[in-house]
Amino acid sequence: MKNSAILLIISMLFSYGSIGQLYSTQNGETNFFSETPVENISASNKTVGAFINTATKEIVASMKMSAFDFPNKLMQEHFNENYMESSKFPTGVFKGKILESIDFTKNGTYDVTAKGQLTIHGVTQPRDLIGKLTIENQKISLICNFEIKLVDHKIEVPTLVFAKIAEVISVKSKYNFTPYVKK
Repeated sequence: MKNSAILLIISMLFSYGSIGQLYSTQNGETNFFSETPVENISASNKTVGAFINTATKEIVASMKMSAFDFPNKLMQEHFNENYMESSKFPTGVFKGKILESIDFTKNGTYDVTAKGQLTIHGVTQPRDLIGKLTIENQKISLICNFEIKLVDHKIEVPTLVFAKIAEVISVKSKYNFTPYVKK
């Protein structure tokens, strides 16, 4: 499954034309936080796969929804079974393109916007994600913070627990890319 996801990501990046230097990570991290007066919920996924094609500025990030780790295992079970339906919708994917002109051969830090499509819970929505990209000695790091409205991805919260789960979830992602080496 992991190898097929990697091949899918690479084929998506190559399908758009010229191939530049490809940078990748398999240890990207995505965290989310739901804050309500009744309860706070947080989870972390440290196995996010992502690629950047520096010639086309395309970026793809893909994660297994079931890989989110919660401090409370009952919350993790409810997340996967009741809300995300992870067996039915196993992955979350962002596929987009960085809008700014960046010289990926020069060290520096850049404010960036990636315009693309975010698919969660089987629902794809157009998204502009804003982040900070840092290039240092052939390594690229990207930090991005954004919000997800549950209703936008048809994630239903039962009335019984509605006060415990925020309608808008804060998401923080951090990726450290290195030049991709085919295995």
